[in-house]
Amino acid sequence: MEAKERIAELTKTLTEANYRYYVLDDPTMPDFEYDRLLRELEDLEKAHPQLAAPDSPTQRVGGEAISAFQKYTHPVPLMSLQDVFSLEELNEFLEKTLEDDPDTEFSVEPKIDGLSVALEYVEGRFVRGATRGDGNVGEDVTENLKTIRSIPMSIENAPARLIVRGEVYMPKKSFEKLNQRQEEEGKPLFANPRNAAAGSLRQLDPKIAASRGLDILIFNIQLAEGMDFTTHAETLDYLKSLKFKVIPYQKLHHVQEIDAQVLSINENREKLPCDIDGAVIKVNSLPQRERMGATAKFPKWAVAYKYPPEVKETVVEDIVIQVGRTGVLTPKAVVRPVRLAGTTVTNATLHNQDFITERDIRVGDTVHIRKAGEIIPEILDVVKEKRPAHAEPYFLPARCPVCGAKVERDEDGAFLRCTGAECGAQLSRNIAHFVSRDAMDIEGLGTSIVDALIEKGLIKSPADIYYLTLEELKSLWQKGGKAAEKLLAAIQASKEQDVSRLIYALGIRQVGAKAGKVLAAAFGSLDGLMNATAEELTAVPDVGGVTAEYIVEWFAQPQSKHLVERLRAAGVNFESKRVITDARFAGKTFVLTGALSKFTREEATEKIELLGGKASGSVSKKTSFVVVGENAGSKERKARELGIPILTEDEFLELIQ
Repeated sequence: MEAKERIAELTKTLTEANYRYYVLDDPTMPDFEYDRLLRELEDLEKAHPQLAAPDSPTQRVGGEAISAFQKYTHPVPLMSLQDVFSLEELNEFLEKTLEDDPDTEFSVEPKIDGLSVALEYVEGRFVRGATRGDGNVGEDVTENLKTIRSIPMSIENAPARLIVRGEVYMPKKSFEKLNQRQEEEGKPLFANPRNAAAGSLRQLDPKIAASRGLDILIFNIQLAEGMDFTTHAETLDYLKSLKFKVIPYQKLHHVQEIDAQVLSINENREKLPCDIDGAVIKVNSLPQRERMGATAKFPKWAVAYKYPPEVKETVVEDIVIQVGRTGVLTPKAVVRPVRLAGTTVTNATLHNQDFITERDIRVGDTVHIRKAGEIIPEILDVVKEKRPAHAEPYFLPARCPVCGAKVERDEDGAFLRCTGAECGAQLSRNIAHFVSRDAMDIEGLGTSIVDALIEKGLIKSPADIYYLTLEELKSLWQKGGKAAEKLLAAIQASKEQDVSRLIYALGIRQVGAKAGKVLAAAFGSLDGLMNATAEELTAVPDVGGVTAEYIVEWFAQPQSKHLVERLRAAGVNFESKRVITDARFAGKTFVLTGALSKFTREEATEKIELLGGKASGSVSKKTSFVVVGENAGSKERKARELGIPILTEDEFLELIQ
């Protein structure tokens, strides 16, 4: 089969699989089979770039980052709705509408708490997507919207031009995973799914948006050239036939049944995969909508009923400390069980010391609690008149409750972090970092193997990796002789890595892979770095005062000293192999972009650094050269705009040879 035919066949198969999985929630293809076919399509498109279509399933992973979003003027304004906050206000709208037309039929839909967007299709292809903004002018977020799998990249039998409106949201499961990842990485938690969705959709790097698990529900046709509809329900059914993921709705006539449906949506909101903050009630007839018209701000034919947040009273029975995988200490209030927003709440996040101090939360206090964004239990305030006489102000500990190491505040002062290099709470993450590709690069020692080794009690520190025996590794598999031998060989080989990798692998704050190379070249060995003063460290280019203090403090910790000595005893290399004999690129900064064919990015970066230069990920006025491969994108364009010299791979090879 020719490449063109196979690409078309794979595109059709994967598009249908996407629709079944992300829109119908009815997967028909195993994940591994989908991944295999997607990889085959990627390889074919790489070999035949002229055949790669802009709506290919491979384009959903996210393109290159941009510097800013472009403004976009909506051809049809995206109006907001008038809010009502009680059944009385809702019934006033319903009764007035029915008084003017007793046969009025209404559509009742859940109000998704997300970010409103417009999607534009031309000749059946998705060409643009933009945020609502002020209703008239939004921001072009097309590349980020492409990463949402339930948005079709192309549609069959579509009008010449179609614009639909939908609500981008973060499913509850995606939100929980994101906050878990934020906590593990020591980053602030998102308050609610809406904030998380809005922040994700406005990421300048589409790859970040792609990792967030966003979804969308379509609820309106803004423009459909050549099409004629009489009811809103018809438009939704039509959109469903085009394979859009459409908002669920009920067609109702009477005030009592509409009230009942609004209350029913609220009662069953916990069963929904996404967060909602109300219900939308719309006149179904499109001609009737035209007659009713709109004010300057709202249509007169619809309202949004907003559900009040549920607040309950409970008692703080204890405050416990959780140590995340990055060492951040997170306080949590253990509260007397209380039913809230459909679930039983037994604890609430306290974020950090500042949050506790600001609200003066103490063990024994009676507090008001709610679910922030209907997801995270949050303490609103303290009922001071019910405070017991023995209640004392609460302060986070000065020592890690897991390993006893000293606790330090982050540079922004918001979080406390354990400084222990061998802290048990951070062990899985620390080892995963230690063995990662840019660090000690131990192939085969993935997360599942690391977790199994920890669970068996075989490793309690990164240094323990080098003391593992073949028999211990064999115990991880039922028939794992060859796998164990291969892994042991990879562990032994990693001992010879350059010390720059070891410096990065140690996980010292603000010391990344590039800093590891700079420090290795400056001090020649790990011992040289260990004995360096803060003044000597800050004399090294790109090492600031804060980073220097982190390095000095890390090596001063007892756990750090123990780790280093065990690595030394295991025979891990402490010397630098990165000797710069030719500094022709001294003071020069290179940016690599596009698909390189003569070497990998890592190999090119290594050559630049060994000649005294630096490799950067972004183009600026300080960039000396931009090396371009195939399909170079925005970085090449920016280089031309700034007048920065552009090198082909052959020209770059001439420079380094």
